[in-house]
Amino acid sequence: MKEKTKNIVLPLVSVFLGLLLGGIVMVAFKYDPIQGYLALIKGSLGNTFYIGETLRHATPLILVALGFSVARSAGFFNIGVAGQVIFGWLFSIIVALQFAGLPKLFLVPLSLVAGIAAGAIWAGIAGVLRAYFGTSEVIVTIMLNYSALYLSNYAIRQILTEGDDATPKIAKNASLRWQTLTEATNYSTIHMGLVIAILMCVVIMILMQKTTIGFELRAVGLNPFASEYAGMSAKKNIILAMVISGGLAGLGGAMEGLGNFQNIFIMSSVPSTGFDGMAVALLAGGQPLGILFSGLLFGALKVGSVSMPMASGVPTEVVDIVIASIIFFVGAGYLLRYIMERLEKHKAVSATIVLSETARKEGE
Repeated sequence: MKEKTKNIVLPLVSVFLGLLLGGIVMVAFKYDPIQGYLALIKGSLGNTFYIGETLRHATPLILVALGFSVARSAGFFNIGVAGQVIFGWLFSIIVALQFAGLPKLFLVPLSLVAGIAAGAIWAGIAGVLRAYFGTSEVIVTIMLNYSALYLSNYAIRQILTEGDDATPKIAKNASLRWQTLTEATNYSTIHMGLVIAILMCVVIMILMQKTTIGFELRAVGLNPFASEYAGMSAKKNIILAMVISGGLAGLGGAMEGLGNFQNIFIMSSVPSTGFDGMAVALLAGGQPLGILFSGLLFGALKVGSVSMPMASGVPTEVVDIVIASIIFFVGAGYLLRYIMERLEKHKAVSATIVLSETARKEGE
């Protein structure tokens, strides 16, 4: 089997095994897995409203996953995408509220740029520390996640409001929602951020595969010492990878602020969008086109899980088990590859034996 085919088959096998394990868990706790999964499908794709909600939920996941994949291609594990989502969300809302009088044509792009810049700067801190001081980006970004969470909560209560738990809603001219699209999906929360997410998949695919910048980022990820010897600046590319990664995560946060919630509020923990986006990237193997489909799958799982308790009695936590199982099997991809290679060798040996036996009989 060719390597490209394996890269497609392995995620599909991981998804199947994850769903299978989720079904086993349902059976173990005396739930009907068929009814459970039917409820999940109906709750995510059953009508135009649910489809709109699935697409809306997938939008920030796709952008966060793209950001994580860029850093991973350069050899870094950006655990801080959740914190970058928070900062992108926060600053896009700040700009939307502060310049509410601007026309929509200017205010929406300005708010999006603010979200991108905030995420990029926040991730850039970890990039600079890694490039010049050799610190672990994993540890630094984990710490920055909590710094972003508490700084955001402080800003909401002490700066943007007078002790309230949420900011006012943004004006319509700052919103990503489009009335025609909203009505077409039976008033779901879908918004034009989906178009931005799809465009960014194309942009990142071109950037990483067709440009000098992408080649240098991948080269640094493969071997930073050889890249330095070839004349590439490892420090520059380390910082650039983290800045691009954080900018995309920040854009994902802006989707939540300008598209979904229309404001920002006090959070007790970092949003799951960050960690779910990482899972989307891992399932897709970091490939932009794969991230698009993987994001839609995770969006369907998350939205559909809401209907499962009401329609079938299956608790929503089962979907979390399915997602965790999928990521487990993705992480164990080397084991799946080993099994597939063994099966291929077994088939090749069997075919050789059959051919040898046939030739012997013909010789007789």
